[in-house]
Amino acid sequence: MDKPLIETRSLCKEYHMGSEIIHALNNVTLQINKGEYVAIMGPSGSGKSTLMNLVGALDVPTSGDLVVNGLNLAEQNSDQLADFRNHTVGFVFQQFNLLARTTALDNVRLPLLYTRDMNSGDLTGRAREALKRVGLGDRVDHETTQLSGGQQQRVAIARALVNRPSVILADEPTGALDSHTSVEILDLFQELNDSGITLIVVTHDPEVAEVSKRKLMFRDGEIIDDVLIGNGVQN
Repeated sequence: MDKPLIETRSLCKEYHMGSEIIHALNNVTLQINKGEYVAIMGPSGSGKSTLMNLVGALDVPTSGDLVVNGLNLAEQNSDQLADFRNHTVGFVFQQFNLLARTTALDNVRLPLLYTRDMNSGDLTGRAREALKRVGLGDRVDHETTQLSGGQQQRVAIARALVNRPSVILADEPTGALDSHTSVEILDLFQELNDSGITLIVVTHDPEVAEVSKRKLMFRDGEIIDDVLIGNGVQN
């Protein structure tokens, strides 16, 4: 059997607030296989965003093991973690985080600028390919201010895809969108997952979670429920 794409073992994350210690994650052990579509839910402060930040190497664990695509992130230095972020994970955020007054193409090209073995033509071609994949092949030269909220989120998804990552991490990806546009983004996520991309989505919205194939429920830094949805594949 193939190894899990993501595996945590007794993963802990603590924050110090004055004399108080906040246990954001408390001995979390889980496995996520390649090609899964996982929704992470729970109240504010439950640990769901903390887990995503650790998996995406935006933060480091206090203790325990975190292995993503065969790499134990707890053992990597800052340069190695930066390289991991650029090649292994793609990020999608609630507020899009696009550069203003910059074209869709240049926003999507941005992560590729740190790739040493690609020339300018390759960068542009890869970015155009990612935009076409999310249905924006005819919007490559539009600045972000000329795009709707849904189109901006599609640009953000294309940017997450452009380095062909092993996993896409999405934090409340429909939180800034209306209901109709949210459905379009969720349909796109479903298409990406059907093509084999691993998706992990942090959300408060039950409707967003129901589109996934597996739901993890967090509370007080621990997993309290792990539920299959539809034809999901459990570890």
